[in-house]
Amino acid sequence: KTDIVLYGLFTNFEIMTSSTQSKVCFFFKTPVSLRDRTKLKKFIEAAFRKEKKKLSILNYIFCTDRDLLEINQRYLKHDYYTDIITFQLSEKGGPVEGEIYISVDRVRENSAVLKEALRRELLRVIFHGVLHLCGYKDKSQEERKAMEKKEDLLIKKFLE
Repeated sequence: KTDIVLYGLFTNFEIMTSSTQSKVCFFFKTPVSLRDRTKLKKFIEAAFRKEKKKLSILNYIFCTDRDLLEINQRYLKHDYYTDIITFQLSEKGGPVEGEIYISVDRVRENSAVLKEALRRELLRVIFHGVLHLCGYKDKSQEERKAMEKKEDLLIKKFLE
């Protein structure tokens, strides 16, 4: 049995421990269909290795728009909805430790608006967080384009 570290900004939901040795953990404050979890965890770990980043632990927390808005307001001083917030928790130069909060509501809405399959949109957001933790930025138009290209490549490779 593995002890799972959850730094969590939210602790009012059930944490399900796992006997797996994965460095990637999924927690659900709201339900979402996430197929092929073991394959996805291994793929995420491999993505960090490909980027030459040592991964210590990465927690994904799937929550609601309301939850993510609260995090956005409290910790980032932003008053708007978003699909993802990524927290880099590692010490500078140390192995990557992070938490990625994903609004399932926002992902569903984006999927409908973009006419994209929910699974693909969910993978896009999951990989977006990975890329942020690997040092990619998305503030400028050029950075966003580079990040979207990487997201598309990761989705394609994962779905092969």
